[in-house]
Amino acid sequence: MSTNDALQTTDCRRLNLDGREIILIGTAHISQQSVDTVRQAIELEQPDAVCVELDQQRFQALQDRQRWRNLNLVQALRRGQGPYLLANLALASFQRRMGRGTGVQPGAELAAAAAEAEQRDLPLHLVDREIRTTLLRVWRKTGWWKKMHLLTALLAGLFDGSEIDEEQLARLRDSDTLTALLDEMGDALPIAKQTLVDERDQYMAARIAEVPGRKILAVVGAAHLDGICRYLQDPLPAAELAELDSIPPRHGFSRLLPWIIPGLVMALFVFSFFYGDRSRLTETALAWVLAHGLLSALGAAGALGHPLAVAAAFVAAPFTSLNPAIGAGFVSGTVQAMLAGPTVQDLESINDSLATLGGWWHNRLTRVLLVFFLSNLGSALGTLVAFGWLKNLI
Repeated sequence: MSTNDALQTTDCRRLNLDGREIILIGTAHISQQSVDTVRQAIELEQPDAVCVELDQQRFQALQDRQRWRNLNLVQALRRGQGPYLLANLALASFQRRMGRGTGVQPGAELAAAAAEAEQRDLPLHLVDREIRTTLLRVWRKTGWWKKMHLLTALLAGLFDGSEIDEEQLARLRDSDTLTALLDEMGDALPIAKQTLVDERDQYMAARIAEVPGRKILAVVGAAHLDGICRYLQDPLPAAELAELDSIPPRHGFSRLLPWIIPGLVMALFVFSFFYGDRSRLTETALAWVLAHGLLSALGAAGALGHPLAVAAAFVAAPFTSLNPAIGAGFVSGTVQAMLAGPTVQDLESINDSLATLGGWWHNRLTRVLLVFFLSNLGSALGTLVAFGWLKNLI
């Protein structure tokens, strides 16, 4: 197949804007065909600059596969980065397992575009929004019930053992198929679809338009082609573009909720002491301790945590549930990281571990994050159980 034929049989869009030619190459991030097409397109088109659907963090991750060696896990948990690390790894896990059917590393076509640009001494532009900003915008703009839906979908992805081959990828690159998939996502999780796809289409279109040169070649996921083309021809005002790069503040209620729950609990205990059945106060206080301690410890044990991390979850959960500034998962995760933290081998093999469900429990890095997450989840369930008992105090 000639290079002209290769470009004609893939998602390739050409736009002429103000005397400049912008070529968009739509890819699948785990496709060998996409890798070959990107290399051929750069060789054939000889652009003045190359753009890729990456931010600085993901670009460094592609360049340095062993970046986890420098991770201070205890410090990351102390800074509240546990949920962010877990979400990143869950997404990477999904891509790794999907890529097993093709034998291609996730993002290989973006790495190939960067390598070709460097080899030909072409300017390389990272045009995607920071992933941390994107994830926080999704979380902050999503309602409570939709958050649960989002978490469920994320966790389900960890247990999905399906693989995909090049033939299936070719069908997914078809615009009609992608449109149907995105429409379905928009119906179920409209805020997530808007933030993950639509906003990034707007953001990347604006960044591509800023790149100097007469011919610009941009490598993006096929799902973004239609949106980027649309916004290149009808760009957002500068003020709206700046808003896309900001992190929304937490809603007033979500800021108050962590304090409302412990406030209610303490109020129930005080009310019971003065007006309720005092003989049952000790019994119910014990129930509060056991509900939180046992369920949080069960979560840590389910993550195959160190015995002392399990014990730490049991001891910490009844108290951290009354303190919004700290969670049981922080305590148990920190103990796990200190007593059974990741070795150099764990850090070097993290990418392979993400490809299998069992790898999450076998690798010490991901096990720390599982201890963190499942301990917090157990403590949260403990609050629901304990509230049922607390009602008997009144």
